[in-house]
Amino acid sequence: MTTPPTTSDDLGVTGPLIDGTWLDRPDLDTADHINPATARVNGTVMFSGPREVDAAVSAAKAAFPAWRAMSPDKRRRILQRIEELMEARLPELARLTTLEIGAPAVISGALAHLCAGWFGYYAGWADKIEGATIPLSPVLNTGFDFTLPEPYGVVGIIVTWNGPITSIGMKVAPALAAGNCVVVKTSELAPYTVARFAEIALEAGLPPGVLHVLPGGAEAGDRLVRHPDVGKISFTGGIPTAKKILDAARHTVKPVVLELGGKSANVVFPDADLDEAVALTVRSCYNIAGQGCNLTTRMLVHREVYDDVVESTRRRVAGLRAGDPFEPSTAVGPVIDAASRDRVLGVIGRARKDARVVIGGRAVDRASLPPHVRDGYFVEPTVLADVDPASEAARQEIFGPVLSILPFGSEAEAVDLANSTPYGLGTYLQTRDVSRVHRIVPLLQSGSVHVNGVSGQPPGAPFGGYKQSGIGREGGREGLFEFLQTKNVFIHA
Repeated sequence: MTTPPTTSDDLGVTGPLIDGTWLDRPDLDTADHINPATARVNGTVMFSGPREVDAAVSAAKAAFPAWRAMSPDKRRRILQRIEELMEARLPELARLTTLEIGAPAVISGALAHLCAGWFGYYAGWADKIEGATIPLSPVLNTGFDFTLPEPYGVVGIIVTWNGPITSIGMKVAPALAAGNCVVVKTSELAPYTVARFAEIALEAGLPPGVLHVLPGGAEAGDRLVRHPDVGKISFTGGIPTAKKILDAARHTVKPVVLELGGKSANVVFPDADLDEAVALTVRSCYNIAGQGCNLTTRMLVHREVYDDVVESTRRRVAGLRAGDPFEPSTAVGPVIDAASRDRVLGVIGRARKDARVVIGGRAVDRASLPPHVRDGYFVEPTVLADVDPASEAARQEIFGPVLSILPFGSEAEAVDLANSTPYGLGTYLQTRDVSRVHRIVPLLQSGSVHVNGVSGQPPGAPFGGYKQSGIGREGGREGLFEFLQTKNVFIHA
């Protein structure tokens, strides 16, 4: 990888990292990397294919015995050193994320900080992985029965483009702490931050064969999933790709972890702090231009306060500035590319038939943008009200800066609406009534529920979805044991 100077938008060339070496072969396919805020080329990506996947998996398999045999305290110190080095390079990692995906700089910095925190958290687990002793029945053979948590060997990790540094923390940190070697397939839309992370990991003392990074497309991902020497796959992305992964994994009966999409609702009751409920919704919905799986892209509001909340939301969204993501005053950056911009505008256009556009709804006026970002892929932060619960805007993940607001009249109706999408990643609940919280939370079909605020996704908290939002968990003890398999041992007395 060519690391860019801090004053340049030129990201240089990046390609596969295999066994500690960055490949620079002229026969590899390449593609321009486009800065979504400027629509200008800011780098070159060399694509990995099946040959590079095979080489990386072979090197990881060869490195596994020594990495597994390394004393847990040494693995812990390496992961701790990764955290320390990432903390020291947060501005650089944040800048790379902003140049790659257009996220506002403050958001990019938060994502890098979260990633570093996961390495610190899982460093603490590396020397504390232990099994259990099993009580024996007195009518059976006497002896000693116990369990051994063991790594899979080589783990394949496929990350998407919307903040890949987050996925690195949630996936790579626990996989390494558990003693696995890792092959990461990154999106060609956002390979640079992960490449820089890999350089940091090597600097921290991670043995070269333990981590491999392969930017590439579907062909590389398919080979990684099908490879017989890959013990498990962890994927973050969309449902259509997840279905292809499940189909490919069946050939080797390979376990998978899937962190997929969401259509998270913020359910607002009349007794809530309405100003804070609106503020939370707006902060969440638009912070990566709506391109996140667990953002509050729906707001369900009790009819008693519905009109007031819609108007309050309009006023707050009107104050959001779209533009250069490096400007501190920018709240909404671009979507990832021109195709995404056109797709989001198409969803808004179709929604006009059965919803009211309260604010936004168009591409950002070029004249309102600074000259250097006027060609970027900007969509106005948009609010849709009176949305039909059965419509695309209410049920499907838009992945753009679009908020859908729907009214409800009772707790039962609120729960039904919250559960009415194919997704089940997160739900947000706004009420001061503790009894209501205890009534509603067990009824919500989602992997997480946030009441009157957000947690900030601490590394010790499990994260994952119900229904079509995924399989398995990331974060916490649950996330660690996704990368371990349990062996039972019985020794006859």
